[in-house]
Amino acid sequence: MRTKATIRLRQTTCALLLLAVASLNFNAARAQTRKPRAAVKKSTAQPKKTATSTTTKTTAALTAKTGAQARTTGANIAALPAKSLVVASAPNAVVWLDDVRRGLTDEKGEIELNSVTRAAHVLRVRAKGLAESVVVLTAAQVASGRASVPVTRPADEAERAFQDAEEARDKATDESRKSAVELYRRALSLRPRYAAAHVGLARTLAELGDFNAALAEVEAARDARAPRAYPEASAVEGRIHHSAGDDAAALSAYRRAIQEARGFQPEAHTGVGIVLQEKGDYAGAAAEFSKAVAQLSDSEPVLYQLLGEAYEKQEKYKEAVAAYEKYLQLAPTGKLAPAIESIIEQLRKQAAEQGEPPPDD
Repeated sequence: MRTKATIRLRQTTCALLLLAVASLNFNAARAQTRKPRAAVKKSTAQPKKTATSTTTKTTAALTAKTGAQARTTGANIAALPAKSLVVASAPNAVVWLDDVRRGLTDEKGEIELNSVTRAAHVLRVRAKGLAESVVVLTAAQVASGRASVPVTRPADEAERAFQDAEEARDKATDESRKSAVELYRRALSLRPRYAAAHVGLARTLAELGDFNAALAEVEAARDARAPRAYPEASAVEGRIHHSAGDDAAALSAYRRAIQEARGFQPEAHTGVGIVLQEKGDYAGAAAEFSKAVAQLSDSEPVLYQLLGEAYEKQEKYKEAVAAYEKYLQLAPTGKLAPAIESIIEQLRKQAAEQGEPPPDD
C-alpha cells in the first residue's frame, strides 16, 4: 500500500531528477503525461561532411584504445580491486571518467573519484573558457591514487559557445533551454562535426518536446564520432523514446548503450530501471538501479530513492529502509530528506502491523 508520504516523495523526486540529469547525463524523470510515439520519426538526414575536430578525434581514439586494453586484460580487470583516485586539474572544472560525468574539482582544482577499477580509463576535464583535456590513464596510474590533467589551452569560439550552451541547459528552465539550443547551434555552425554539441542539443530538444529533431541530433552525433559506437548518444536516444511513449524503442536504445559501453553506462541502467518499474517489474528495476548506484560510486543520492521505492513495491522493507537511509546519509539536508524520513517511519509501522521484525535501524 502506498503511503501519502511515498506519493509526495515520488512527486518531489520527479522534479529533482530533472536537475540531477543535467549534471550526471541521465534523465530519470518519470513524466505523468507522455506524448504519442506516432509523432516521432528517425531522420535520415546526414550532417555536412567536414573535418572532425581534434578534440573529437582524440576522445574517440582514446576511448577505442582503452576499450582494446580492457578486452586484452579481460577477466583480470574485474578481479582487480577498486580504489579512490584524486584528479588534480583546474579549479571548478568538470571531470568525466569513461564518458560519465563524476563532478567538479574544488577551489584547489582537485576531486576524489571513488571505486575506480585498476584498469585503463579515459579521463576528460573541462574548465570554463579553456579547451577540454583528454588523457588515458593506465592501470598503474590508477593504482598510484593520483592523476594530473593540465587544462591551460584557451577554448576556440565553437567550444566557448558549447560551454555556454551547457551552462544554460543546466539552469533547467524553458527559457534557458531555448537559449541553449541557439548556443549549441552556434557551436555547430562553427564546428559541424562536434559530437558533444550534437548530444547536448539532442538532450535539450527532447526536454523541450521536439523529439524528431532530437533524434536527428543523436544520429548526427554518431556520424560525427569515429567509431560510430557512442554509448551516451544511445542512452539519450533511449530517453527520447521513453519521453515519447515508446518503451520498446527506449529499452532497445538503452541496451544498445550498455552494450556499446561494455556494461558501464549508469544513465542507460537507470533508464532501463525506470521503464521496468513503470511496467511493474520491480525486481528487474531494483537490479538496474543497483548497477547504476555501483557505477556512480554514491555520487548521486537520488538513485537510492529510486532503489528504495523499487524495494518498497516488492514489500522488501528491510532493503527499502537501507536504501532510503543511504540517501539520508549522502544528502541529510536534501529536498527529499523529510519525505524519506516519514516513509522510513511508515515502513517500520507496516512491518510491525504485519507481525514482521522491524527493519534494522
